[in-house]
Amino acid sequence: MIQTSDFLVIGGGIAGISAAAFLSETARVTVLETETTPGYHATGRTAAIYIRNYGNATLRALNANAHGFLEQPEGVSETSLLSPRGELMIATEDELPTFDAYVAGASGMDRLTAAEAVELFPILRPEPIAAAAIERDAMDIDVDRFLQGLIRLLRQRGGNIVTGAPAGALMRKDGLWTAETPQGRFSAPVVINAAGAWADQIARLGGAKPLSITPMRRSAALLPAPDGYAIDSWPLVASASERWYAKPEAGKMMVSPADETPVEAHDAWADEMDLAEGLFRFEQAVTTPVTRVETSWAGLRSFAPDRTPVCGFDAEREGFFWLAGQGGYGIQTAPALARLTVQLCRGEKTDLNATTIAALDPSRFGDA
Repeated sequence: MIQTSDFLVIGGGIAGISAAAFLSETARVTVLETETTPGYHATGRTAAIYIRNYGNATLRALNANAHGFLEQPEGVSETSLLSPRGELMIATEDELPTFDAYVAGASGMDRLTAAEAVELFPILRPEPIAAAAIERDAMDIDVDRFLQGLIRLLRQRGGNIVTGAPAGALMRKDGLWTAETPQGRFSAPVVINAAGAWADQIARLGGAKPLSITPMRRSAALLPAPDGYAIDSWPLVASASERWYAKPEAGKMMVSPADETPVEAHDAWADEMDLAEGLFRFEQAVTTPVTRVETSWAGLRSFAPDRTPVCGFDAEREGFFWLAGQGGYGIQTAPALARLTVQLCRGEKTDLNATTIAALDPSRFGDA
């Protein structure tokens, strides 16, 4: 027997679940997730921070659009999903051009002296800091509460999440897409490709042209808090050229080498060499040694060739909708992209301007 919905969403990460939850207000929605639980891959392995100035102009427009929902997540949580953190950017001499370009294109950032930077993150070495700036309004995102609230909202509205359901076949016939999975067959007029690192694989399965969406591994480690410091109120600190970043995390220090290694889609794990290099760069920037790693992990950040997400209908495959390529911006852009997905699927007026929508459209890649 085939189970039929109005929308079939492939992928149970934050992108797919948020789009499904928003669509379910007026439509029947089924989410197919390969793993045994939603949010297993990139969603569950994120640095979990909202940075308004993070990314290119299109991403900054999405960040701004998403802020209102993250602050007042109606139907998802009774309180804000955001809490104060701040992002401190520091630059060595060789990073100054990158730093200056970033700050020039940013809003709400204040330049700091090296001494002021050390006041905010006391274990920094002041000598290598040639420039610094703070985005005070950068916020932690409660990702688990966000995801669980979306799942609850989707189910309250009659939506269905099917886990352990990788699509083995995906075909369109008589106006319906049908996915064959170990949990059964599922059909809908519209299929939404929210498969993250596997987005191109799903496209091929459905006869759509892949868009060269590339999974890139990012590693991270959790370190003990430096002795003698209460670190919970410290900001995230990052090198201007993303050689490393560090962030207090539940009384520990999370450090990442900010690596972006192209890999095949898989259940990622930290690369020891990348991690060691990143921890070395972090150690050179601070006054306390790295004594031990308590745990490490990795996630896959998936990028389109222009590093801008893809959101819109495929021009050649009727009813095939792309919601992919969110890179490292997926959590903070999820409300904006989910809202846009609903508006495009319903043919409604969009919140975003025409330039931003064109920048997200999968047809921008042409025959490439």
